[in-house]
Amino acid sequence: MDRDGTIKLLSGLRLAIGGSSWATPRVAGKLFGLDAAANPQTPYLARLFGVRDIALGWGVMSTEGETQRQWLMIGVACDLADAAAGIAGGRGGYLPKHTAVLVTATALAAAALGGQALKDG
Repeated sequence: MDRDGTIKLLSGLRLAIGGSSWATPRVAGKLFGLDAAANPQTPYLARLFGVRDIALGWGVMSTEGETQRQWLMIGVACDLADAAAGIAGGRGGYLPKHTAVLVTATALAAAALGGQALKDG
């Protein structure tokens, strides 16, 4: 895939996941294995995550050159922090193992896409 295709895929995924996390936080959380019934604050946290992903996707899509590169680097940093949080959640026992694997894998996949776009740029 070329750089433009990678950027469109990454941005599209960010906008879709972020938008669904904001609009339907309980459903989105359930898809990632989170139990909103057990933690009533989950929708609030999902919306914080969702708007961040929307901003990251929009930032990459709507810029070019060095500014776009900065957005990509910020996104990779967020994705790596998300992966670390998923690992910590699994090890700490406050995320079910399957949820920890799913959120960590998703974050690492996004980091890989962002890294590929940076490498190709």
